[in-house]
Amino acid sequence: MWVLALGLAGLAALLGAACFELPDFGGDQHPYGDRAVRAALSHHTANVVSSVNFDLRALDTLGEESILFGAVLGTVVLLRQTRDERHVEPAPARVSPPVRRYALYALPVTLVVGLYVVAHGQLSPGGGFQGGVVAATALHLLYIAVDYRALRRIRPVGRYEVADAAGEAAFVVLGAAAMLGGSAFLANSLLPYGEFNTLASGGTVPLLNAAIGMEVASAVVVLLARFLDQAVEIEESPKPPSTPTSRE
Repeated sequence: MWVLALGLAGLAALLGAACFELPDFGGDQHPYGDRAVRAALSHHTANVVSSVNFDLRALDTLGEESILFGAVLGTVVLLRQTRDERHVEPAPARVSPPVRRYALYALPVTLVVGLYVVAHGQLSPGGGFQGGVVAATALHLLYIAVDYRALRRIRPVGRYEVADAAGEAAFVVLGAAAMLGGSAFLANSLLPYGEFNTLASGGTVPLLNAAIGMEVASAVVVLLARFLDQAVEIEESPKPPSTPTSRE
Protein backbone atom coordinates (compact mmCIF):
# COMPACT_ATOMS: atom_id res chain seq x y z
CA MET A 1 0.00 0.00 0.00
CA TRP A 2 2.90 2.36 0.71
CA VAL A 3 4.35 1.66 -2.72
CA LEU A 4 0.95 2.30 -4.28
CA ALA A 5 0.56 5.56 -2.33
CA LEU A 6 4.00 6.79 -3.41
CA GLY A 7 3.28 5.89 -7.03
CA LEU A 8 -0.07 7.70 -7.02
CA ALA A 9 1.49 10.76 -5.38
CA GLY A 10 4.21 10.88 -8.02
CA LEU A 11 1.69 10.47 -10.82
CA ALA A 12 -0.49 13.24 -9.37
CA ALA A 13 2.53 15.55 -9.18
CA LEU A 14 3.46 14.88 -12.79
CA LEU A 15 -0.10 15.36 -14.04
CA GLY A 16 -0.44 18.56 -12.01
CA ALA A 17 2.78 19.98 -13.45
CA ALA A 18 1.67 19.03 -16.96
CA CYS A 19 -1.71 20.72 -16.54
CA PHE A 20 -0.05 24.04 -15.75
CA GLU A 21 1.82 23.85 -19.06
CA LEU A 22 -1.32 23.27 -21.15
CA PRO A 23 -2.53 26.06 -23.46
CA ASP A 24 -5.42 28.13 -22.16
CA PHE A 25 -8.85 26.71 -22.87
CA GLY A 26 -10.34 28.33 -25.97
CA GLY A 27 -7.08 30.00 -26.97
CA ASP A 28 -5.42 30.04 -30.35
CA GLN A 29 -2.25 28.22 -29.22
CA HIS A 30 -2.38 24.51 -30.17
CA PRO A 31 1.24 23.34 -30.38
CA TYR A 32 0.44 19.62 -30.47
CA GLY A 33 -2.24 20.01 -33.11
CA ASP A 34 -0.01 22.19 -35.29
CA ARG A 35 2.81 19.64 -35.07
CA ALA A 36 0.46 16.74 -35.81
CA VAL A 37 -0.88 18.45 -38.94
CA ARG A 38 2.63 19.35 -40.08
CA ALA A 39 3.81 15.75 -39.57
CA ALA A 40 0.79 14.34 -41.42
CA LEU A 41 1.37 16.62 -44.38
CA SER A 42 5.08 15.80 -44.51
CA HIS A 43 4.27 12.07 -44.61
CA HIS A 44 1.49 12.58 -47.19
CA THR A 45 -1.23 11.34 -44.83
CA ALA A 46 -4.41 13.31 -45.53
CA ASN A 47 -6.21 12.05 -42.41
CA VAL A 48 -4.38 13.63 -39.48
CA VAL A 49 -6.08 11.30 -36.97
CA SER A 50 -4.66 8.23 -38.73
CA SER A 51 -1.27 9.93 -38.87
CA VAL A 52 -1.40 10.37 -35.10
CA ASN A 53 -2.61 6.82 -34.45
CA PHE A 54 -0.31 4.96 -36.84
CA ASP A 55 2.68 7.26 -37.09
CA LEU A 56 3.19 9.70 -34.21
CA ARG A 57 1.89 7.36 -31.48
CA ALA A 58 1.84 3.97 -33.20
CA LEU A 59 3.28 2.35 -30.06
CA ASP A 60 0.17 3.41 -28.12
CA THR A 61 -2.01 1.97 -30.89
CA LEU A 62 -0.13 -1.32 -30.55
CA GLY A 63 -1.05 -1.28 -26.85
CA GLU A 64 -4.72 -0.68 -27.64
CA GLU A 65 -4.70 -3.50 -30.19
CA SER A 66 -3.06 -5.78 -27.63
CA ILE A 67 -5.78 -4.94 -25.08
CA LEU A 68 -8.44 -6.11 -27.54
CA PHE A 69 -6.38 -9.21 -28.36
CA GLY A 70 -6.02 -10.02 -24.67
CA ALA A 71 -9.72 -9.46 -24.03
CA VAL A 72 -10.69 -11.88 -26.81
CA LEU A 73 -8.16 -14.43 -25.56
CA GLY A 74 -9.62 -14.19 -22.06
CA THR A 75 -13.14 -14.62 -23.41
CA VAL A 76 -12.15 -17.71 -25.38
CA VAL A 77 -10.60 -19.26 -22.28
CA LEU A 78 -13.49 -18.40 -19.96
CA LEU A 79 -16.29 -19.43 -22.32
CA ARG A 80 -14.77 -22.64 -23.59
CA GLN A 81 -16.92 -25.75 -23.37
CA THR A 82 -16.48 -27.53 -20.07
CA ARG A 83 -16.93 -31.19 -19.19
CA ASP A 84 -20.46 -30.72 -17.90
CA GLU A 85 -21.62 -28.99 -21.10
CA ARG A 86 -22.56 -30.31 -24.52
CA HIS A 87 -23.25 -28.90 -27.98
CA VAL A 88 -26.79 -29.02 -29.31
CA GLU A 89 -27.98 -28.30 -32.81
CA PRO A 90 -29.76 -24.91 -32.82
CA ALA A 91 -33.33 -24.89 -34.02
CA PRO A 92 -34.04 -23.09 -37.32
CA ALA A 93 -35.21 -19.55 -36.80
CA ARG A 94 -38.33 -18.02 -38.27
CA VAL A 95 -37.53 -14.62 -39.79
CA SER A 96 -40.11 -12.32 -41.31
CA PRO A 97 -39.58 -11.74 -45.05
CA PRO A 98 -39.00 -7.94 -44.77
CA VAL A 99 -36.29 -8.43 -42.15
CA ARG A 100 -34.69 -11.23 -44.16
CA ARG A 101 -34.75 -9.17 -47.36
CA TYR A 102 -33.30 -6.07 -45.71
CA ALA A 103 -30.49 -7.96 -43.99
CA LEU A 104 -29.51 -9.86 -47.15
CA TYR A 105 -29.34 -6.60 -49.11
CA ALA A 106 -27.46 -4.81 -46.34
CA LEU A 107 -24.86 -7.57 -45.82
CA PRO A 108 -22.73 -7.03 -48.98
CA VAL A 109 -23.10 -3.26 -48.74
CA THR A 110 -21.96 -3.25 -45.11
CA LEU A 111 -19.03 -5.52 -45.89
CA VAL A 112 -17.86 -3.29 -48.75
CA VAL A 113 -18.22 -0.20 -46.57
CA GLY A 114 -16.13 -1.82 -43.83
CA LEU A 115 -13.36 -2.78 -46.25
CA TYR A 116 -13.51 0.70 -47.80
CA VAL A 117 -13.11 2.37 -44.40
CA VAL A 118 -10.07 0.21 -43.64
CA ALA A 119 -8.44 0.78 -47.04
CA HIS A 120 -9.00 4.57 -47.01
CA GLY A 121 -8.12 5.22 -43.37
CA GLN A 122 -5.09 7.31 -44.32
CA LEU A 123 -7.22 9.53 -46.54
CA SER A 124 -10.58 10.05 -44.85
CA PRO A 125 -12.18 9.59 -41.41
CA GLY A 126 -12.12 5.98 -40.33
CA GLY A 127 -9.42 3.35 -40.25
CA GLY A 128 -8.73 -0.17 -39.09
CA PHE A 129 -10.64 -0.02 -35.80
CA GLN A 130 -13.84 1.40 -37.27
CA GLY A 131 -13.71 -0.56 -40.51
CA GLY A 132 -12.94 -3.80 -38.71
CA VAL A 133 -16.03 -3.48 -36.53
CA VAL A 134 -18.20 -2.68 -39.58
CA ALA A 135 -16.85 -5.68 -41.52
CA ALA A 136 -17.48 -8.01 -38.57
CA THR A 137 -21.01 -6.62 -38.22
CA ALA A 138 -21.67 -7.41 -41.88
CA LEU A 139 -21.11 -11.13 -41.34
CA HIS A 140 -23.53 -11.19 -38.43
CA LEU A 141 -26.31 -9.74 -40.56
CA LEU A 142 -26.61 -13.30 -41.86
CA TYR A 143 -27.64 -14.32 -38.34
CA ILE A 144 -30.50 -11.83 -38.58
CA ALA A 145 -31.39 -12.65 -42.20
CA VAL A 146 -31.35 -16.46 -41.97
CA ASP A 147 -30.35 -18.18 -38.74
CA TYR A 148 -27.40 -19.18 -36.63
CA ARG A 149 -26.55 -22.22 -38.71
CA ALA A 150 -26.07 -20.07 -41.83
CA LEU A 151 -23.75 -17.77 -39.90
CA ARG A 152 -21.79 -20.76 -38.61
CA ARG A 153 -21.15 -22.01 -42.15
CA ILE A 154 -19.41 -18.78 -43.24
CA ARG A 155 -17.68 -18.20 -39.90
CA PRO A 156 -15.12 -20.92 -39.15
CA VAL A 157 -14.02 -19.62 -35.77
CA GLY A 158 -10.62 -21.32 -35.88
CA ARG A 159 -9.58 -19.41 -38.99
CA TYR A 160 -10.68 -16.12 -37.50
CA GLU A 161 -8.66 -16.87 -34.37
CA VAL A 162 -5.60 -17.36 -36.61
CA ALA A 163 -6.38 -14.11 -38.44
CA ASP A 164 -6.70 -12.30 -35.12
CA ALA A 165 -3.22 -13.44 -34.08
CA ALA A 166 -1.84 -12.71 -37.56
CA GLY A 167 -3.10 -9.12 -37.45
CA GLU A 168 -1.49 -8.58 -34.07
CA ALA A 169 1.77 -10.12 -35.29
CA ALA A 170 1.78 -8.09 -38.52
CA PHE A 171 1.71 -4.84 -36.55
CA VAL A 172 4.73 -5.94 -34.50
CA VAL A 173 6.58 -7.20 -37.58
CA LEU A 174 6.13 -3.85 -39.34
CA GLY A 175 7.56 -2.13 -36.30
CA ALA A 176 10.51 -4.50 -36.14
CA ALA A 177 11.14 -4.08 -39.89
CA ALA A 178 11.61 -0.35 -39.32
CA MET A 179 14.26 -1.13 -36.71
CA LEU A 180 16.04 -3.48 -39.12
CA GLY A 181 16.07 -0.62 -41.62
CA GLY A 182 17.94 1.58 -39.16
CA SER A 183 15.01 3.59 -37.76
CA ALA A 184 13.04 3.48 -34.55
CA PHE A 185 10.38 0.86 -33.79
CA LEU A 186 7.25 1.54 -35.89
CA ALA A 187 8.92 4.53 -37.59
CA ASN A 188 7.29 5.49 -40.90
CA SER A 189 10.42 4.82 -42.93
CA LEU A 190 9.86 1.54 -44.79
CA LEU A 191 7.91 2.68 -47.84
CA PRO A 192 7.88 5.82 -49.99
CA TYR A 193 5.23 8.30 -48.96
CA GLY A 194 3.68 8.35 -52.44
CA GLU A 195 1.52 11.10 -53.86
CA PHE A 196 -0.58 13.06 -51.39
CA ASN A 197 -4.29 12.17 -51.22
CA THR A 198 -3.94 8.90 -53.14
CA LEU A 199 -4.56 5.36 -51.92
CA ALA A 200 -0.85 4.50 -51.89
CA SER A 201 0.15 7.55 -49.82
CA GLY A 202 1.14 7.63 -46.16
CA GLY A 203 4.09 5.21 -46.20
CA THR A 204 3.44 2.41 -43.70
CA VAL A 205 0.20 3.95 -42.39
CA PRO A 206 -1.99 1.94 -44.85
CA LEU A 207 -0.22 -1.30 -43.91
CA LEU A 208 -0.68 -0.68 -40.19
CA ASN A 209 -4.30 0.23 -40.86
CA ALA A 210 -4.81 -3.05 -42.71
CA ALA A 211 -3.20 -5.04 -39.87
CA ILE A 212 -5.48 -3.34 -37.34
CA GLY A 213 -8.52 -3.90 -39.54
CA MET A 214 -7.81 -7.63 -39.84
CA GLU A 215 -7.17 -7.98 -36.12
CA VAL A 216 -10.24 -6.01 -35.03
CA ALA A 217 -12.62 -7.69 -37.49
CA SER A 218 -11.40 -11.16 -36.55
CA ALA A 219 -11.45 -10.33 -32.83
CA VAL A 220 -15.05 -9.11 -32.95
CA VAL A 221 -16.12 -12.20 -34.90
CA VAL A 222 -14.44 -14.53 -32.38
CA LEU A 223 -15.82 -12.56 -29.44
CA LEU A 224 -19.41 -12.71 -30.71
CA ALA A 225 -18.98 -16.35 -31.71
CA ARG A 226 -18.12 -17.37 -28.16
CA PHE A 227 -21.05 -15.48 -26.68
CA LEU A 228 -23.44 -16.83 -29.32
CA ASP A 229 -22.19 -20.35 -28.67
CA GLN A 230 -23.11 -19.97 -25.02
CA ALA A 231 -26.53 -18.56 -25.88
CA VAL A 232 -27.47 -20.90 -28.74
CA GLU A 233 -25.38 -24.09 -28.87
CA ILE A 234 -23.96 -25.00 -25.47
CA GLU A 235 -26.16 -26.48 -22.77
CA GLU A 236 -25.50 -28.23 -19.52
CA SER A 237 -25.33 -31.98 -19.84
CA PRO A 238 -28.16 -33.84 -18.11
CA LYS A 239 -27.00 -35.21 -14.82
CA PRO A 240 -27.14 -39.00 -14.56
CA PRO A 241 -29.48 -40.40 -11.93
CA SER A 242 -27.79 -41.05 -8.63
CA THR A 243 -26.92 -44.70 -7.95
CA PRO A 244 -28.60 -45.99 -4.77
CA THR A 245 -26.22 -47.07 -2.10
CA SER A 246 -26.40 -50.43 -0.31
CA ARG A 247 -27.84 -48.74 2.77
CA GLU A 248 -30.69 -47.32 0.67
